[in-house]
Amino acid sequence: MINCKVCECQINELSFNLLFDDRYGYPGLFKLFKCKNCGHRELEGKFTAEMLLTLYSEYYPRSAARLEDYKPYKKVSGFYGWLDGIYSMSFRWVPENVIVLDIGCGFGETLGYHSERGCVVYGVEADKNIQRVAEKFGFNVHVGLFDPNIYKPDFFDYVTMDQVIEHVTDPVITLRGIYKVLKPGGYAVLSLPNPSGWGARLFGKRWVSWHVPYHLQHFSIASMSIAAEKAGFTIEKYKTITNALWLYYQWMHCITFPEEGKPSAFWSSKTKLSSYHFVFMRINNLMHKSKINHLITRVFDALKLGDNYIFILRKPK
Repeated sequence: MINCKVCECQINELSFNLLFDDRYGYPGLFKLFKCKNCGHRELEGKFTAEMLLTLYSEYYPRSAARLEDYKPYKKVSGFYGWLDGIYSMSFRWVPENVIVLDIGCGFGETLGYHSERGCVVYGVEADKNIQRVAEKFGFNVHVGLFDPNIYKPDFFDYVTMDQVIEHVTDPVITLRGIYKVLKPGGYAVLSLPNPSGWGARLFGKRWVSWHVPYHLQHFSIASMSIAAEKAGFTIEKYKTITNALWLYYQWMHCITFPEEGKPSAFWSSKTKLSSYHFVFMRINNLMHKSKINHLITRVFDALKLGDNYIFILRKPK
């Protein structure tokens, strides 16, 4: 029996047994438990900092990313921005000319986006492949896990975590660290999967965002509310906004779902797509180009059953 990382009650409901890395083939089988008190889901196991750094540096595919292909994200607005679901990403909620810290900045596309908009930008990334981008473009990036003690207290206007809070071993401690480095009145903007949405209900173990063992925490609205309050935040806004590409990825994830211990032909370059996979991919491409995936995604977001949450937390003045 384990205690919930958020409300500290005993977790005694098994959501799924024998989950495995269905993207990159990291070895092992895992159990996902749900807290009956706050609805928080947590992956069973002890995950050390060393293990997490190995996961992101050796199993995530950014080592194959080419520096010459690096492009910062661009401003997008209007109807097609809404249809695509661009505000599913937390960095889109950051205004111009502020001091911002992006925790989990990936290959640095957000850093370039913020820099071009007059922001003073900092990044944190566990994957050491970010170092190539930081060195070339002069970005201030801490390679490793987020440590609030390396920053001045009350320093940032915004802290963002795009699909990151679910990766941490202790979300309350992480949020307290973010609270420490934010200015009074500052904002933490979090995007994260919704395990109560339509995708998790329909696809079960094959839901793309269980993403074992990289996603350690899965928040309900109740568990995020408790975690935010424990850290000192108030929740200013939350909603489900989902990028339409997620549904494209979900269909491909289902059709290329691998055996335990093997990488997916869709997510990993280590396995080749079959002719059957290519046929399905063409169908999926047509669905996406015709905006069918987009419309489905927008409908479920409107019903508050979308696959992705946005939470905006505010540090009181």
